[in-house]
Amino acid sequence: MAAKPKTKTQTIAALAEETGLTKKDVIAVIDSMVQMAYKEAKVGFTIPGLGKLVVVNRKARDGRNPATGEKIRIPAKKVLKFRIAKAAKDAIG
Repeated sequence: MAAKPKTKTQTIAALAEETGLTKKDVIAVIDSMVQMAYKEAKVGFTIPGLGKLVVVNRKARDGRNPATGEKIRIPAKKVLKFRIAKAAKDAIG
């Protein structure tokens, strides 16, 4: 059976154990980082060693309604993407 990813609780407990911080402190750090990422998302946000959030402009394009098969025009829009750091890619193999 394949290993399952850690739950949020397991991740917080592991970080607390590794850093010597309390679980409450680890939660505060993670929450602060997430809030900072949300605020900085428009200009990009980097998590050193893991990757970065970047804004990508998608062009308008033709698509198809899967229910009816009707052709539709999908408008241009901005989307967030997470670009994985090379070290993180290399970690899997």
